[in-house]
Amino acid sequence: MAYTDYQKISVYVLGPWVIGAFADCLLQGILLAQFASYFRWYKDDPWGVKAMVIGLVILTCLKTIQSCAIVWIQNILFFNDQTGAINLSYTTWWQSGNPLIVAFMGLYVQAYFLHRLRVISKSWIVVVPIALIMLFAFLAMVMGTIAISRVGDDIAMWFAAHLSSVFAGDLLMTLAMMYYLLKTKRTVLPQTVGLITALIRLTLSSAAPAAICAMINLALSQAYKGTNNLMSTAFNQALPKLYAVSMMYILNSRRSLRAGSGRSDGMSGSTSNHQMSRRTAARTDPERGLGGITVHTETRNHIDFRDAFDPTASSAKSPNSETKEASFELENK
Repeated sequence: MAYTDYQKISVYVLGPWVIGAFADCLLQGILLAQFASYFRWYKDDPWGVKAMVIGLVILTCLKTIQSCAIVWIQNILFFNDQTGAINLSYTTWWQSGNPLIVAFMGLYVQAYFLHRLRVISKSWIVVVPIALIMLFAFLAMVMGTIAISRVGDDIAMWFAAHLSSVFAGDLLMTLAMMYYLLKTKRTVLPQTVGLITALIRLTLSSAAPAAICAMINLALSQAYKGTNNLMSTAFNQALPKLYAVSMMYILNSRRSLRAGSGRSDGMSGSTSNHQMSRRTAARTDPERGLGGITVHTETRNHIDFRDAFDPTASSAKSPNSETKEASFELENK
């Protein structure tokens, strides 16, 4: 079937907005279920975590309203004015500013992931470079939005800078998290290894959908640089919701992680956070032939879930700590 120019514009310029709105609504339904599960399961979460989730609820709901409004205006109010519907992408703030809204929501979720990375790594040296990449990505989209408003020739360039930075930042953050998880895996007790392995799988599975979407978005935005094909818009509309789904998936996975580790308590693991020395058995003295004392050292790892989700929380050392701590925050992974 051969398309006329009019039909091509409808399919490749206006169509992606419709597809993006469908994807947005679908993912919003998933998010609503995740939000409901979170508030039902984690009533005792710190206020910082709850505020973060409430902010995400507001942002995602407003984004869905915006997506539906764009489709309504384009296809109903401008039903007989295709040129006017197309120009909405460059003349109205709610549509020309859509990429910036998407970038802000992505940055909101990425800030949470950066907090997780800081908790895992216990080092700002790892976090700051990735944070700068994410900040550059947001600023690139600010410039891209300005370019859209004046229909400049540098729109594709700024989109490339934004999306490539987002993809690079996500990849570096995922690799850094996996490195520190694998590093910790070598130092914990055998019964904890399975739990950390589950966290590694969780890190990969939660990061993959948004990373793949960003990569496809980047490829399409560069393959079709003109204004006659906006296929990347469909993936751009889905991207912030995939980030949000990833964040809520990690938060809600704490329940299954605790069940898998045999814990039913709240945010904190159950064992003490220090090494204890016990004189529990005898060591034979070959010269005296008498019973001696054997010293057994038992290492217990403290699993604290709170710092990973509450930016205001701080971990306190056990007052009975006699030797080097072996602590690890779990539920943030």
